[in-house]
Amino acid sequence: MLSRSAQGLYWLGRYLERTGHLCRVLRLQTEALVDRPLREVHFGWSRIYSSVNRQPPVGRLELHGNDDHDLGDEFTLADSYTLADDLTFERTNPASVWSCLALGRENARQVRHCISAEMWTALNLSYLRIQKLAIQDIWAASPESFYAETAAEIDTFAGVAAATMYRDDGWRFMQLGRCIERAQLVVALLLAQLASDSLAEEHSDADWTSLLRAYHAFEVYSRRYSVEVQPGQVLDLLATDPLLSGSLCRSIDMAAEELTAIGPGPNDRSSGATQRLASRLGALIHYDWPDREDHEGLLREVDEHCRELHRLVTVTYFDYPIEDFPQH
Repeated sequence: MLSRSAQGLYWLGRYLERTGHLCRVLRLQTEALVDRPLREVHFGWSRIYSSVNRQPPVGRLELHGNDDHDLGDEFTLADSYTLADDLTFERTNPASVWSCLALGRENARQVRHCISAEMWTALNLSYLRIQKLAIQDIWAASPESFYAETAAEIDTFAGVAAATMYRDDGWRFMQLGRCIERAQLVVALLLAQLASDSLAEEHSDADWTSLLRAYHAFEVYSRRYSVEVQPGQVLDLLATDPLLSGSLCRSIDMAAEELTAIGPGPNDRSSGATQRLASRLGALIHYDWPDREDHEGLLREVDEHCRELHRLVTVTYFDYPIEDFPQH
């Protein structure tokens, strides 16, 4: 297929995966505002901003004092209002919910000949619903409901795509984008959690439980282990379970499968490197993870490889030199 169409579908998958992920973590965060201690609220915002590599609009997120009583109004709902606005509706933030959904829709508009009419309708309706909304429109009632509804619409789009899209290379490029994006998002959130844990005197069960809920893994964890949340077990589950839809392992395995199905690209010089790197990523999780104690270091290595895999996909299939295109 045309490289510009493949690239549009790839980025469509990435942007919508990013939108759904951010909505899930923001839903959990806004739910915590109701009855959770201020320290947990502060940690949640810090973890989200660290995972998206963005500086908060209110400056550095810092708390002072030894308990919630000491904190007073250091961190109030007004701060959460500003932070939620920045991550949800801020047009100048390319990683906000609004921006990611708008960019995903724009890519879908450019490749409408490659997607089904039902896919376009589902995505366009979601975009039109939030196009003119602002933070004050969702904050007074139930912000968590807005995030839940938006995440559900992204899931609906994925279901409609699975039911209606033709299974050619266009489908595979969209799935490839989703898988690489999901892998990077999982790594970023796990690294943010580990970094915060290393600074705290003890871990919080609520923080690790929220990670399980963000990836629809709490019930699986409870069945496999127990209701007692152990950070090491949560980390193992989210990183290595091949049956968990949002796990790092499954995302990497699916990316490798899609690359194999797509086959070599016009840029022969990078095609082999792309396949080898995808295999190396799988080996890190399947074989290196159980034998390494430095899981944080391994996750950073996975993150670097994912970024390199994205670069190789780009030069192999999208931005290759014209002389690399096969002559017939």
